[in-house]
Amino acid sequence: MKVRPGEVIRIRDLVTVNDQVIAVPDPTRLTHLQFRRFAGCPICSLHLQSVAARSHEIATAGIHEVVLFHSTQQELRTYASDLPLDVVADPDKSFYEKFGVETSLRGVIDPRAFTPVLTAMARRAEGPRLPAKTPAHPTGGRLGLPADILIDQHGTVLACKYGSHADDQWSVDELLQFAALRA
Repeated sequence: MKVRPGEVIRIRDLVTVNDQVIAVPDPTRLTHLQFRRFAGCPICSLHLQSVAARSHEIATAGIHEVVLFHSTQQELRTYASDLPLDVVADPDKSFYEKFGVETSLRGVIDPRAFTPVLTAMARRAEGPRLPAKTPAHPTGGRLGLPADILIDQHGTVLACKYGSHADDQWSVDELLQFAALRA
């Protein structure tokens, strides 16, 4: 079941790929839960580079970034451990189920997802943060859809977006706009 603005959610402490324990909701700032596809996903990697590039701006706006992947800790250590974000493994998709984040073939066959895949593949040679290759058999499969959920310090959902294709998530500007509305 998808969450909606106004609902109160409780998670618990989560352990990041770098073995840090984080509280969700964060008691001192907003929490942006990003549900991504699999570790090494070219679309997710490209999007997260835009988030990482503006991580200081996001933190200054009072937002704690928490990125979940339906991947194992080991896969995340290979593909995402250097991101300046809190990255969490959810290989059994328990949080994906709790928040109603779906899996669908349309996630990868939608024409709007083609350009980001090609862009990510072209940029792989530009820097170490984009994965050199996509895993052949990622945990949880390749058909996931993204979701973004912004919650306050008490667990109240302020805004959310459930993607209709693999590249359908909030931009950093959209996230910052939602946070500014809360201020």
